[in-house]
Amino acid sequence: MTQEPNGTSKNDTAAPPDPLVVNSSANLPTTANGRSSDASEPKEPKAEKYDPHFTDNVINATGPKASPRFRTVIGSLTRHLHDFCRENEVTVEEWMGAVDFLNRSGQMSTDRRNETQLVSDILGIESLVDEITYTLASDAPNQPTATAILGPFWRKDAPLRSMGDSIVRSHIPNGEHTWLHGRVLDLTTSEPIANAELDVWHTAPNGLYEQQDAEQPDMNLRGRFVTGADGYFEFTCLRPTSYPIPYDGPAGELLQKLDRHPMRPAHVHFIVSAEGYKPLVTQVFDRRDEKIGDDAVFAVKDSLVVDFVPIGEEARRKGRTEQFELEYDFRLVSFEEAKANGMAGLQQESVGAVGAVS
Repeated sequence: MTQEPNGTSKNDTAAPPDPLVVNSSANLPTTANGRSSDASEPKEPKAEKYDPHFTDNVINATGPKASPRFRTVIGSLTRHLHDFCRENEVTVEEWMGAVDFLNRSGQMSTDRRNETQLVSDILGIESLVDEITYTLASDAPNQPTATAILGPFWRKDAPLRSMGDSIVRSHIPNGEHTWLHGRVLDLTTSEPIANAELDVWHTAPNGLYEQQDAEQPDMNLRGRFVTGADGYFEFTCLRPTSYPIPYDGPAGELLQKLDRHPMRPAHVHFIVSAEGYKPLVTQVFDRRDEKIGDDAVFAVKDSLVVDFVPIGEEARRKGRTEQFELEYDFRLVSFEEAKANGMAGLQQESVGAVGAVS
């Protein structure tokens, strides 16, 4: 206790600050001479940790002969990649590991298996690009058949088969044979599309495509069919089975490091094309599969989930011998309609493969 000049006493312990009173100078930084500073005083610019001009220098190195679309896309890719490296402070060791991973993916890829594409599927990139490319503007009155990824096991020049043929080229005692039929229709008019080609493929019951399995004949469970004037198609296949995507390469390594399962729900692949129409790359998925909501490559869409039903008595009377039936129509959008409704990829030049754009 101390005495004030007027004789009153004063407690040496300071009273606690009132929390409702804001001291505008309490939290201000101090200068070298101990005085407080405020926002009105000039501040030294914060030093950049990394060269702030580096990315722009790389992008601006693009020459005048580069096409506008190529310049835009590669410039954006460069900026995102550079930002990713800075944000995550990627080290040389990590970067070289990534380069090695991409190199091994490419080295493992052949005309029978595309490992790099499989990696992109695991990361959901192909499904995202697929959606961007084929989705019509949201105000379009109708939507074509939904798309799904191509996947890494499509093969060029599958055999052209007669309408109604079976794509099952070997004896499969435990295969659930299916009569798959339907029509290819114009999205806008619902009229049948003549001379439409359907390229179809799927795995055997052991979960392997024919190029993965030495026991299957070449091009087993694959075929191409061309519609007549009525747009109708039919063929015999197997009810598909779920299977794990390959685990023996870089894509499998990635899944394991991410602690993710490799399973794909049962599906049949299609590429449906016709002159004047946007080609359709899609899959149809068996509703009974337990992985229908947990696809390792994120390709399932509700409109592509179907029911394989037991073959009916009427079909039996007509001579059908398969155990199951699936009727499914494909609706294609014309290039003209796609452009009118803002389908991506039809309003602008495509980048294409590096080296393919002049």
